Amino acid sequence: MSYSAAMRARLSDIARQADVSEATVSRVLNDRPGVAAETRQAVLTALDVLGYERPARLRKRSAGLVGLVVPELDNPIFPAFAQVIESTLAQSGFTPVLCTQTAGGVTEDEYVEMLLDRQVSGIVFVSGLHADTAANHDRYRALLARPMPVVMINGYVPDIGAPFVSCDDREAAELAVAHLVALGHRRIGLITGPDRFVPVQRKVAAWRAAMTRLAGVSETDLGALAELSLFGVEGGEAAAGRLLDRGVTGMVCGSDLMALGAVRAARQRGLSVPDSLSVVGFDDSPLMAFTDPPLTTMRQPVTAMAVAAVRALVDEINGHGAPHSEYLFRPELVVRGSTAVAPSSARLAYARSA
Repeated sequence: MSYSAAMRARLSDIARQADVSEATVSRVLNDRPGVAAETRQAVLTALDVLGYERPARLRKRSAGLVGLVVPELDNPIFPAFAQVIESTLAQSGFTPVLCTQTAGGVTEDEYVEMLLDRQVSGIVFVSGLHADTAANHDRYRALLARPMPVVMINGYVPDIGAPFVSCDDREAAELAVAHLVALGHRRIGLITGPDRFVPVQRKVAAWRAAMTRLAGVSETDLGALAELSLFGVEGGEAAAGRLLDRGVTGMVCGSDLMALGAVRAARQRGLSVPDSLSVVGFDDSPLMAFTDPPLTTMRQPVTAMAVAAVRALVDEINGHGAPHSEYLFRPELVVRGSTAVAPSSARLAYARSA
């Protein structure tokens, strides 16, 4: 293929990706006036996504690509993180490359290799393998040794030299238990995911401490009140069914989706939420205010966490060296319609045992 034919093919690819004409692409690549800022940015983004090198005259106008690796998007909290991170990166002159994982699909390591091939300036990991204590974390040490700036959200690993941004899971569990205890509940179950994940370990430890201190439950009785299951509606429903068999009147859940599963389990038994069972979720995902009933939940400060993560990454990229420690963000209790005063029978039973 001749040089002119190859150039035309490249222009055609970029034009198709950016949804503009080849003439517009040519004007942008030659840094000519008469192109709207939004159109110019669309062409530059297409250039980056397709893996073409920017002309030297344009390289200073953008800081480059940044990878954003998130789990599956079925849980609405992850698109919420992605949206804020992407917009904050764009404000700093970076073009985000979103990598989402699905069961049996592209793995985190495969996405990282793809991002390295694209010569990204840095990577943000949201609830990735760094949160899994059973995973090999040498993959991150190898990235940092390149060196590749990275920031990790939700899942702290003390011996990895990078900035970490987390919601305070301990505080979340304690606030949830305190809320239910104030409503008269004492048999308060915990539903959350597998215990190999850092956020799960923190929630379990804080729930146990709060139940002992605030609800007066002995350590020996706590084991029957905790159910670790798969994240998601189905996992929450299965775990809630087992706890309902043990007479709990309140449940603290590791995610909003698990909480919705708990509500479903209660209704299948003819129980009313919140009259017979109070349920507290975690995340305050989009639309949780519109469920039936509206879900009481612990809100992750998604915007503040995402902005902090991007700022730390930009500092790393620019060589300013953000502190390699964990930034903890306080959750907020959002009280809605899924929690209420404990059933009178439960309160009477507690009064007799006190």
